[in-house]
Amino acid sequence: MILTDTLKAVRQLSDPRFQRVLWTGLGLTLALLAAFSAAFLWGLNWLLPDSVRLPWIGPVTWLDDIASGASLLGLVFLSGLMMVPVASAFTSLFLDDVTDAVEDRHYPHLPPAPRLSIPDALRDGLGFLGVLVLANLAAFAAYLLLPPFAPLIFYALNGFLLGREYFQLIAARRLGREGAAALRKRHAARIWLAGCLMAVPLTIPIVNLLVPLLGAATFTHLYHRLPGSASSG
Repeated sequence: MILTDTLKAVRQLSDPRFQRVLWTGLGLTLALLAAFSAAFLWGLNWLLPDSVRLPWIGPVTWLDDIASGASLLGLVFLSGLMMVPVASAFTSLFLDDVTDAVEDRHYPHLPPAPRLSIPDALRDGLGFLGVLVLANLAAFAAYLLLPPFAPLIFYALNGFLLGREYFQLIAARRLGREGAAALRKRHAARIWLAGCLMAVPLTIPIVNLLVPLLGAATFTHLYHRLPGSASSG
């Protein structure tokens, strides 16, 4: 059934509302990363001297070029690493649009759900970004200590995080935060498995940028199938 939910989400990717959320989220993400990169490189050039005088050698002017090149490579790697979490945070600002599109097509009998206010959406999006980044940074220690199990740790951890956050955000629209948390605890194993399925595309370049859309749509379907949801009574 979880695979069925995901397939329904994939088939709706061409929906204009999905596309609008995708390109808006990516545009905001690229703008933020570009601004951060420009500020970082400007600060680096400001801090590094044009030349350094070494004993017995004299002035050396290429150290700043090496430092700038190494920093640029590190910045490219960091930007690639942060692309999906930041895109997820921005996409969560428009989560209502994705969920409304799914419910309009598949659950038209339901009344419209209250939309998140902009402050609440910002708080949830930034909170999700912070938890996702900090948890994965902390997991690097486990990856180094247990390299053969690194993929399993990655999928288990991100499956838990994605399942928890997406389900909570979607269920809270109709049940409130406390009701969503109670429903999530009753179906924790199923939600975790769905999150693990969503974590698989995180390891596929380009495809991983679709995870926020697929996650929101998949967990909307999952929510409506669970006993105790608004549609199941």
